[in-house]
Amino acid sequence: MSDPSKPDELAGTEQPFVQHLMELRDRLLYSMAGVALCMIALAVWPGPSGLIDLIAVPIRAHMPPDSRLIAVGVFSPFFVPLKVLMMAAILLALPWLMYQMWAFVAPGLYSHEKRFAFPLIVLGSLLAYTGIAFVQFFVLDKMFGFIQNFTPESVAATPDIASYVEAILSLYLAFGLAFQVPIVVILLVRFGMVTIEKLKAFRGYFIVVAFVIAAIVTPPDVISQLALAVPMCILYEVGIWGARWFAKAKPPEDGDPQA
Repeated sequence: MSDPSKPDELAGTEQPFVQHLMELRDRLLYSMAGVALCMIALAVWPGPSGLIDLIAVPIRAHMPPDSRLIAVGVFSPFFVPLKVLMMAAILLALPWLMYQMWAFVAPGLYSHEKRFAFPLIVLGSLLAYTGIAFVQFFVLDKMFGFIQNFTPESVAATPDIASYVEAILSLYLAFGLAFQVPIVVILLVRFGMVTIEKLKAFRGYFIVVAFVIAAIVTPPDVISQLALAVPMCILYEVGIWGARWFAKAKPPEDGDPQA
């Protein structure tokens, strides 16, 4: 319970609605500028073609020698590399984008909440990058190897670059979001919506939920489904541990006898 004799540090900091809109506009402009700079940097090196070659490595490793992806659409050779360049720029600028989100809400947070939010932004960015790297360097290779075993010898596997990019971008998004499980768990406990004991009791149900989500958002092969569900279960346990650590690090409330 807060101490009425101690002034609220947020008292008198309220801003007009129009000023909130102006702040939101500025943060959006800063975010767009950051993405634009990342696009320019990636366009210089490794370039759109280099990015396409990078993301095509997993599937080309399971294609016949000297075979290449094809472009069925008339404008695919132009729009697909541009799409990949834009998505790569957003991923590269992710910490900056998350910082802009944090800076927009920071004026309405208490000091201890600001100290709590910044580590989660850093952790969230690292988890997103880890999930995407996990897809690129492990999941895609195992998934295409599994699918290739079911391809008849009379069938020439020549995937379209547009459908391939769409498929792997959806996997990047799915794994990047799924790897945020520890952040969600920590926030649920931090804001008092659930307790650590309830999270432990929900562990068995979460395993079922994880496999259902994996079956929905991944291709219909057991490799990619296991590759998503198993890390989600592990990260759920990491989130419980992290919630316990943050709970210990939480400063005592005003008026607490231990304060």
